[in-house]
Amino acid sequence: MPITIMGDREFENVPSIKSKALRINLNENIYGTFSEIGAGQETVRNFFRAGGASGTIAKAMSAYDKDFSDAIYGIEDDRRYVTEERLKKMLTHETNLIEQRISREKHPNKLFFTYANTVATIDFAKKYKGHGWVGIKYQVHPEEGYNEISLHVRFHENDARLQQNTLGILGVNLIYGAYYKYDNPKKLLRYLYDHIDKDQIEIDTINFAGPRFEKVDNRLMSLQLVKNGMTEAVMFAPDGNNVLPAKILYKKNILALRGSFRPVTKVNMDMYKRSMELFLSENRVSEDNTEVIFEITLSNLRAEGEIDERDFMDRAELLCSLGQTVMISNFQEYYKVVEYFSRYTKERMGLAMGVNNLVDIFDEKYYRHLSGGILEAFGKLFFKDLKVYLYPFKDRETGEITTSENLKVHPRMKELYKFFKYNGKVVDISNYDPAILDIFSREVLQLIAEGKGGWEEMLPERTTAMIKEHDLFSHYKQKAAQKI
Repeated sequence: MPITIMGDREFENVPSIKSKALRINLNENIYGTFSEIGAGQETVRNFFRAGGASGTIAKAMSAYDKDFSDAIYGIEDDRRYVTEERLKKMLTHETNLIEQRISREKHPNKLFFTYANTVATIDFAKKYKGHGWVGIKYQVHPEEGYNEISLHVRFHENDARLQQNTLGILGVNLIYGAYYKYDNPKKLLRYLYDHIDKDQIEIDTINFAGPRFEKVDNRLMSLQLVKNGMTEAVMFAPDGNNVLPAKILYKKNILALRGSFRPVTKVNMDMYKRSMELFLSENRVSEDNTEVIFEITLSNLRAEGEIDERDFMDRAELLCSLGQTVMISNFQEYYKVVEYFSRYTKERMGLAMGVNNLVDIFDEKYYRHLSGGILEAFGKLFFKDLKVYLYPFKDRETGEITTSENLKVHPRMKELYKFFKYNGKVVDISNYDPAILDIFSREVLQLIAEGKGGWEEMLPERTTAMIKEHDLFSHYKQKAAQKI
């Protein structure tokens, strides 16, 4: 038995990078190719140094020259090299070569794999920190099809050598996790950061595919990225699949709507349509170059202290079914959303919101952690010529309609609010549908949970049909029944 000293605490013993690489090397069946472009051969270096690599590494290469790379993997339509499409070509090409060159009759128990990455590290001027795609295509049984894990990373370190070293560690973690943690993808995800600090590298997209991951929902895996602090935001295209934020947002005009969308109501869609009309009327905004983002913050996904994954799936499915792009973020303050978008675009931005959200923006308590307080936040929020499109609020008791003209903020913020209002930063959505102002999503959800009728007319037809067809939000009915 190992010796323990009074006062010792249990902790998880994380294998070293050398130990992980050595375990892979000592397995007589694991055998494959390393193809790394853009940062040297940093991953395979760890396997060479661990010892016993002769039975594991079939080939290690770096098609660093673009012409040579094109000759091997072909030319991309967009002439870019650090893309998901390039990664997939690399994985497929190298896997096919192994299958062609190694006889299954001679090696019936071999578990083939291909590890690949295509990255761009920090530039000489240190203006762009770099990013890349990393992936593995592999078998866990010789007679089984290939599994695939691919992910996109953004570097945060300010030195190319540090980035290369971090990439090498991440690669070992991915290969080790692919073979020894595939039965628990959520844990596999966390283990990617073994011996890496989250300030060093960010994983903002991940996808699992293959026979061992048939039951894995990649949207839930993306949710884990945000939940675990591996990235600040993830996105889903209207088809419901993960999508790289940069691919959606790059050089686009962006109109964002934040909400709980539990479920999405006629008010949400009216806000979207009316704000879109106003946004498209702005200078330098065209429909072809505009992306609309429905954002759900992580705080809106929490239930009783934990993220309700079923609730998340219901909301994401409904929004995607309406043809919308969904973003799940860890941003509580609006200025952080704008900062995030500004990573990818310098074009116009707009925020559509209700009265209560705008009042919250002018609440000083959200900015006490900033040295410049609310003024610093507003300097970031109203980035360039950003505008807020304000949807009105109706008081049920008095029938009064609140707009930007009669909205009340804290007395200390009154003059600041006037400044933004009179400079055209806050624009009223005036052509709204007055018949739907009494609709609130929390009341719709309550009606659904209690099994009552009347909620159908409060939602878009497509949303109503999907809720009934797939019995969405049924877990709320169960919760309601437990309380009775």
